[in-house]
Amino acid sequence: MSLGFPLGLLALLAVPAVVAAYFLRRKQPPRLVSALFLWRTPDQRAEAGPRFERFSREVSLALETLALVAAALFLADARCGETARRTHVVVVVDGSLSMLASKGGRTAADAARDAIAALVKSEDASVLTIIETGPKPRLLAGPQLDVARALSALESWKPAQPSHDPSPAFSLAKELSTVPKQRVHFFTDGPVGEVTLPPEVHGRSVGARLENLGFLSVQRRDEAGVATVTVRVANYFDATKEVEVRFSAKDGAKQSQSVSIAPGATALVRVGMKTEAPIEVTLPDDAFVEDGRLTLLPAPTPTLGVALLEGLDANALVTVTKALRVMDNVALDSKEPELTIGPPGSAAKVQLGAKGTPTSFVGPFFAQKTHALLDDVQLGGVVWTAGENPVGQPLLSAGAVVLMSEDDDGVVHLNLDVSRSNVQRSVAWPVLWGNVVRRARTSKQGFPRKLVHIGEDVAVVTSAGASWALEGPQGGSRPVLGVGTLNVPPLSPPGSWKLLRDGKPFDTLEVLALDAHESDLRTRGPWSVDAAKTDALASLSSDRPRAWAWVVVVLALMLADYWLTARRRA
Repeated sequence: MSLGFPLGLLALLAVPAVVAAYFLRRKQPPRLVSALFLWRTPDQRAEAGPRFERFSREVSLALETLALVAAALFLADARCGETARRTHVVVVVDGSLSMLASKGGRTAADAARDAIAALVKSEDASVLTIIETGPKPRLLAGPQLDVARALSALESWKPAQPSHDPSPAFSLAKELSTVPKQRVHFFTDGPVGEVTLPPEVHGRSVGARLENLGFLSVQRRDEAGVATVTVRVANYFDATKEVEVRFSAKDGAKQSQSVSIAPGATALVRVGMKTEAPIEVTLPDDAFVEDGRLTLLPAPTPTLGVALLEGLDANALVTVTKALRVMDNVALDSKEPELTIGPPGSAAKVQLGAKGTPTSFVGPFFAQKTHALLDDVQLGGVVWTAGENPVGQPLLSAGAVVLMSEDDDGVVHLNLDVSRSNVQRSVAWPVLWGNVVRRARTSKQGFPRKLVHIGEDVAVVTSAGASWALEGPQGGSRPVLGVGTLNVPPLSPPGSWKLLRDGKPFDTLEVLALDAHESDLRTRGPWSVDAAKTDALASLSSDRPRAWAWVVVVLALMLADYWLTARRRA
């Protein structure tokens, strides 16, 4: 037998009171009268006080005593066998990347594991729920998983989240709690800043204040077989540090550069290496290794094949060709073009020309500045001659006339008569075609960006007719749903992620463990916030519905006592 709420046994204190009441009897002296009419004004006061005497209703006393015992067992939530109470402990652990910082060879994540094991032992828990904080909280174990299996799952846990608000994890913990206002235990490596913990959360820090070096940002640019790498290093020590930044490529190329960084300051380091292989950038090992090691994948500007279709106006053909020839990595008259330019009504992705009666405009022009094709396109002082309105969503207009539009298939319509306009002689013309080329490059299948910081959304381009998935550095894959240019939620943990097409690797992305807030470990250290005192009583109550069989027993005993008393009076 187990008790879910031992304080309910205090109801047994009523048993001695009931027994004493049976011993205390108030005896009234007999009074003899010759007729009932003489019994008109009876004296209600007892002439004899309470006295102890042997009682004769032993069965009634036994029934009432058993009823009190059953009521006490109901209040104490007594259970037997399989219905015995299970002690449920809810734990929230900080999933921030800084939990991997180590002191004396042990990380804050290791300290959190030890603290959770000690908590389970002290609470005599039988089931455990563990939640990891993050931009989206994650269930590490549970809900209400056996303690041994939950602790086993916690052993493989590796925190790798960017800085975030832990409040969503507390809301999830509240939903998974089985008792109203149940205490939730939160383990982190330091103060949580401006976040106010809910009253039922007991917070505790298992981290320590540490000093370290870390990367803040990184950039790689590849041109003509030469990789230019730029990194920014931050000093989180209380003293000036001489830092050696090491660069090593997979093909054997190596470089290093030393910089002096003042306390709390940053330094920019730039090197050039003749390599087309991935480059490892490292700092000297310190308390936080993860933010001092980076892998930079090569990201050369891909060559874009362009084809100009027949039917273009001669002036348009000359001006477009002139604008595209000055751009790097653009191949005109490609046999397998990724960008086609042609007249209206053709199968080109960009259709240039004007139909119908031409009309010239000198402004004002109304443009969707947020659209990628019109980024930094300045049309002040230009003459734009247009014809009939093209189909699609208007991107640029002059009054009721649509000058530029995009249809549902992504085809761009430039309603422009080049021979009667001067747009091609303005600065807006090369900028416009530069945007068109950049958009075409980013529309190629795969990852438009090869390097992203942890916590950033990831852009990926897919196509119909194939099955796409993402594979992480620790194995396992997740499907990519949708076709076209998609934004995937931040990927975790950091490392090399692969884009699979029909189960085969198609492209690679590197998620970098860069987060300025997570790298600064000087704010970590001892910290504790106690939960509200009322939660202690709530944690003693059962996490399962009470056994109402005890109530049935109480009612049965009370009815038996009533029947026995009524029968005796009759």
